[in-house]
Amino acid sequence: MNIDIDWARGELANFLGLTDLRPTGTLMSTIRKANHGTDSQIVASAQVVEQILDRVLPRWRTEVPDDRNKTVNRWCQHREAAQRADAVLLRDAEVRERLGDDAPQLSAAAMHRWVWEGARSLWGSGHFREAVTAAARKVNAETQNRVARRDVSETALFQSVFSKDAPKPGQPRLRLMADDGSDTFRSVHRGAMSFAEGCFAGIRNPNSHEDGLPELPEHEALEQLAAFSVLARWVDSAALDAH
Repeated sequence: MNIDIDWARGELANFLGLTDLRPTGTLMSTIRKANHGTDSQIVASAQVVEQILDRVLPRWRTEVPDDRNKTVNRWCQHREAAQRADAVLLRDAEVRERLGDDAPQLSAAAMHRWVWEGARSLWGSGHFREAVTAAARKVNAETQNRVARRDVSETALFQSVFSKDAPKPGQPRLRLMADDGSDTFRSVHRGAMSFAEGCFAGIRNPNSHEDGLPELPEHEALEQLAAFSVLARWVDSAALDAH
């Protein structure tokens, strides 16, 4: 898990302390409870804590119960999510080791920023197929931005930008390595072109155009996001070769 665990746990502990209910009266008949922190302190802390929760428990908004009496404490859902996230941060490595699964984990949040920025909001609500589609659109749009083109998109766009041909007016190329006339240069760019076509034809198009498809399992959606993350890194790191 690519996260500063000590810092994250400290932020969660601070939030739990601020949202803890404390008595505000002295007589049993008039005892009231209020959060230990002020509203402004809690809101400021929640701004950071929600980002931690999104990383550690991406579906906390839908999976953590939100049916408690919020007139008592409006932060009930946040508090339970923070407690769960703290347990994950503290014991995740131990649990995976004890259960015999200490293989590397794939995190959507660690993927290329274009992919996660596109997928994030839908991913958090469990709409995995739509999240992958949104990530694909984001990668397509950012590629258009890199080469300043709006006349082509998706497969046609990547066929153009990764073409081995010299750039033409209005048709710049993206170079993953210098054109030294080698078989490696040709192979790399042919592979990138084919990979991009596979991503859009095999992943993006079915996700977008097939009605009635069941929701993608999370692990399959992660694999599909990872494919677009590879493509995004190639586009982002490539040298622009303009006419």
